[in-house]
Amino acid sequence: MTNYRTTIGLEVHAELKTKAKMFCGCENNPHSGQPNELTCPICFGHPGTLPTINKEAVRLVLKVGLALGGNMATYTEFDRKNYFYPDIPKGYQISQYAHPLVSGGKLAEVAIERVHLEEDTARSQHYGEDGSLVDYNRAGVPLMELVTKPVMHSAEEVDCFARELQLLLRTLDVSDARMERGEMRVEVNLSVSDSDELGTKVEVKNINSFKAAEMAVRFEEKRQVEILESGGEVRQETRGWDEDCGESFSQRAKETAHDYRYFPDPDLPKLQINEIPDFDSEKLLADSPELPNEKRKRYKKLGLSSEQVEVIINDLEVDKFYGQVIKGKERPPAFYKTAANYITSDLVGLCEGEDDYNLANASADTFSKLIELVDNKTINSRVAKDLLPEVVFKGKDPETLAKERGLVQDNSAESLTPIIDQIIAEQQTVVADYKAGKESAIQFLVGQGMKLTKGSANPGLLKELLEQKLN
Repeated sequence: MTNYRTTIGLEVHAELKTKAKMFCGCENNPHSGQPNELTCPICFGHPGTLPTINKEAVRLVLKVGLALGGNMATYTEFDRKNYFYPDIPKGYQISQYAHPLVSGGKLAEVAIERVHLEEDTARSQHYGEDGSLVDYNRAGVPLMELVTKPVMHSAEEVDCFARELQLLLRTLDVSDARMERGEMRVEVNLSVSDSDELGTKVEVKNINSFKAAEMAVRFEEKRQVEILESGGEVRQETRGWDEDCGESFSQRAKETAHDYRYFPDPDLPKLQINEIPDFDSEKLLADSPELPNEKRKRYKKLGLSSEQVEVIINDLEVDKFYGQVIKGKERPPAFYKTAANYITSDLVGLCEGEDDYNLANASADTFSKLIELVDNKTINSRVAKDLLPEVVFKGKDPETLAKERGLVQDNSAESLTPIIDQIIAEQQTVVADYKAGKESAIQFLVGQGMKLTKGSANPGLLKELLEQKLN
């Protein structure tokens, strides 16, 4: 079998978080209300209506471009992309062709071709033989389109890039980018070739999850290789993705820019970006939060593992809470790591298991006090985990709770000595196993000590004293 090289580029669409639609005053809230409720004559392109540009949507796309390190346009304009489909009520889509808002940039080591702004289409719902219905609430929603260069070569690279883009959009607060709700949609452009030349490009649409994107890449590269191996030619076309079958299917021959008959929209003004004060790059950068990669570097300097960093920064609520915990006064190095341990392994689990637990209502101050008690060995880890719900979600003082319940850790060798003697006297068989070389027996003895002291003993000290006595 010939060795084939897969080349992939992505087109990613993301609905922007603005109050109004892209070219009219209708509410940008396509997931609520009755079908076709959030519409107006401009949405449908009725004769005599005039669209106006949503300034906030332009600003949000420029923020994304700056975060990508792209080149912000000094001049831009909107074009009409002409084609007929039931989800395009005007018979054309207002988009950008020759003059995108952003050119170039990079994310997750993937080079960006362009980022431009357009309006979303309506949502079609198909019912087989019973026909189809169209909801125009989504028609006209501000839609950012990002196009990468064809520089990816595997499903893993596609997954990494798409996830990183979703994180960036959420961090910048320009889009919720929920793929399951169509707020972020990925289209895969893929070709295979047995030479340095690119093969025939096929576009795969209707991808609504990261898993589907990976599956689409693997299926399509296998399909194209099989065609070439059998002596056939891959046809340039647009294919849909069937989630249930795990296969792509042909939709139509691939259109070219010529087929769309692009021309500047005569109803919309040209924009001189560098003459609009709100679009000044320094102002936009000043309004932008810390970016994911910058945050990764900062958290790793605090001693967090890569796994902890990813859990924290990929959940905005968790990230916000951790930020509240570590801000302010300088802490001992161990504090940052211990806090991250409890957040990623315990708090996240609590929030997933109980509807009443929400980090948006959590107390960072009392949680910080709890971590300090653990680090200075006032309480042990078991006690901290038991107190966690009350401390974090009810704001109770951890030290007060520990004292009232007799849970303050005993760090006194003198007070633990009688406990050691009792354990050895009562567990002669286990003691004999330990002396015979069974190292794991010591953990059982420590457990007995914790039980006798009702969890108040320092387990590390308990183990040390037991080993000293037995050896």
